[in-house]
Amino acid sequence: MTSTGNDTTTAAATAVPPHRPPARDAPPHPGRTLALTSAATALALMTYTAPMVTLPQTAADLGTPLSAQAWLLNGTPLGLAALLLVVGSLADDHGRRRVFVTGTFALGLTTALGALAGTTWLFTLARIAQGAASAALLASSLGLLAHAFPTPAGRLRATGVWGAFVSGGIAVGPLVTGSIPSWRLGYGVLGAATLAVAALGTRGLAESRSPRGGRPDLAGAATFGPALIALVAALTLGRDGWLRPPVLLLFAAAIVLTAAFAVLERRSATPMIDLSLLRRPLFLASATGGLFTGLAVIGLFSFLPALLQQALDMSPMDTAWLFLLWSGLSFTVALQARRLAGRVPPRHQLALGFLLHTAGALSMLGALDAGSWHRLLPGLIIAGTGSGLLNAALPLLAVESVPPTRVAMGSGAQQTFRYIGSCAGVALTIALATSAGTPGGGADLAITVSAGLSVLAAVGLVLLRDRLAAEA
Repeated sequence: MTSTGNDTTTAAATAVPPHRPPARDAPPHPGRTLALTSAATALALMTYTAPMVTLPQTAADLGTPLSAQAWLLNGTPLGLAALLLVVGSLADDHGRRRVFVTGTFALGLTTALGALAGTTWLFTLARIAQGAASAALLASSLGLLAHAFPTPAGRLRATGVWGAFVSGGIAVGPLVTGSIPSWRLGYGVLGAATLAVAALGTRGLAESRSPRGGRPDLAGAATFGPALIALVAALTLGRDGWLRPPVLLLFAAAIVLTAAFAVLERRSATPMIDLSLLRRPLFLASATGGLFTGLAVIGLFSFLPALLQQALDMSPMDTAWLFLLWSGLSFTVALQARRLAGRVPPRHQLALGFLLHTAGALSMLGALDAGSWHRLLPGLIIAGTGSGLLNAALPLLAVESVPPTRVAMGSGAQQTFRYIGSCAGVALTIALATSAGTPGGGADLAITVSAGLSVLAAVGLVLLRDRLAAEA
């Protein structure tokens, strides 16, 4: 009994001091965190863009009819949009490094499995799984960066580099798959590279979290995912008739499930997304920017390479090099756009980016009917500059628009809107491009709609700026 004091002293001497964080929450290494999250992000976007220049070959190999080719492109954004909100909240609550590493490993495995698919639906399922894995690493990566770069200047630099690697992945992905003789081998290469980055992340990243307590919002996930699937299915099937009963039923299901999701989120103690954030102008600007980037920009440029191959008889590699003019310039502009941040706020950059996309898209009208890829060059340069501004501004705005403890959720929300727009934009672009008598006529219709949507986004962001000024 008399040893109690000694036992207490011994226990106190051997215990970890209360002010010392546990090993898993050790201080982050900023440079290593930026390198690993940027590399994984680039690989996720390379996987995302992999089918763009190989779509005709992939569709022929899998026996995919034209009416179903939207699924080959939309699988990954569908998985992204369905799970970004879920994994963003999980990352904040249970560990951003844990979710990041798990998602990166899963992306490597599912990408390699996609190379083995023998049917359209198996390939689509693999792509959806790739999107779900990409959601985990994308939503958690910005949370890791916000933890590693707590100062405004550091965060500006880090999100600018991260946004540039989004553009870089989009630029390099088609080049990699276009340069490899088999699209299946291309997927194997991307899968192996992603697994290597995941292995490095297990030891190179520090854990961070901002737990709220409570259970994951499974009810929200169970309504949001099916709502998105119903919407994409309706847009995909609509090209054969928008007033057909199956299409109308799918649209109705999407509306009902979205309404149910909103009700559940308002009642949940730990919602996937705090809907009250939509009353914050900065968050609304982030959501609007993400949605219309997917709808107007990604939707058009996802199917444009296939149109070029069909109308101008270009090879996959030639298409990839032409596509690089747009995506490579986007990478360069995004990398340098942080220099504008002191003078041009992110939401102003978004409006300018959409206007540049509009000008670039309109300058490409008539190029396919004229049979001249040279006529596309000015438009690709202008639109690429606009895309770079969008990719630089969106991640910074996603971080700034939410409380510091919810940065992964904010990132997931903004990217959810981006990939919802992407799913709808790809389906809409294919429906429009294949509705005209010629590829050139269809391309012009899709380009015109894309430009109109960009103008609408720019106007909306200007109105939000006015609202911000009034509330300042």
